[in-house]
Amino acid sequence: MSDHTALETHDLTRRFGDFTAVDRVNFYIPRGEIFGLLGPNGAGKTTTIRMLCGILSPTEGQAAVMGFDVRKQAEDIKRRIGYMSQRFALYNDLTPYENLHFYASIYSVENGLRKKRVQELLEMAGLKGHEKTLTRNLSGAWRQRLALACAIAHEPPMLFLDEATAGVDPVSRREFWDLIYELAGRGVSILATTHYMDEADYCNTVGLMYQGRLVSVSSPDSLKDGLTGTLLEVECDRPSDATQLLADVPGVLAAAVHGVRLHVTVEHEMHSGGVLKRLREAGMDVEGAQVIMPSLEDVFLAMVEEQNKETADPAS
Repeated sequence: MSDHTALETHDLTRRFGDFTAVDRVNFYIPRGEIFGLLGPNGAGKTTTIRMLCGILSPTEGQAAVMGFDVRKQAEDIKRRIGYMSQRFALYNDLTPYENLHFYASIYSVENGLRKKRVQELLEMAGLKGHEKTLTRNLSGAWRQRLALACAIAHEPPMLFLDEATAGVDPVSRREFWDLIYELAGRGVSILATTHYMDEADYCNTVGLMYQGRLVSVSSPDSLKDGLTGTLLEVECDRPSDATQLLADVPGVLAAAVHGVRLHVTVEHEMHSGGVLKRLREAGMDVEGAQVIMPSLEDVFLAMVEEQNKETADPAS
């Protein structure tokens, strides 16, 4: 592990009995960069983070965080990281100032520096003017900012965010990510797990995780550019039913519902005619189809489809 690498894993694996929650995961994070681990609930993201934080020991494989081995030096890692999840523990009967002061003491921030550090955190989180409000009376967005400030009270060089934006409205999520950018700009390395695919565009590098496996690791733009085939957006009256109808249409690679529209990945744009024909033959009201740029969600769904095909037919 070089001095420029904040985190690195080699075939990181965790089993619970006969169940493999994390299966030979490999990735690294350069210092000062944001790595997004994306995937649905149950993909293995939280188990991966718990191993990297020194909470769970790997069944197989290796990992190092800030140069420390997760198996042998877990306590050294815990002192050098910040951790925040959707269920981060805040004390509701304390004010933001009191919460921050408490966590600064828990993280051994020196007594003479504690008051100054608390004021810095209140400023960073935009909590000035709210520092004397009981935490239970803060909105979800303000509580989220406070939780982040508590997690970095000791100025850790590495920050883990485990579904930290779950349950927060889109505007507040964007504001939260502005704070994360600010931390990365100061040199903090960040690993963030999320099931919100749109958050991938906030990351330098993205790992797509599914059923315990890391199916792809690249920059958001590279993942989108690497999508096989052409993506069509189809307007029809029953998009959920349409996904089943298109399963055996020649040239169709994948089909999924996106809001009120249908996204269909085809081998070539020329296959759009076959898609529209099949839907109309089934009596659907079809407005038409147009080629669009893929989102990370489109890429992820295509990769899931490919993984499922490989699982169903290992010889393919």
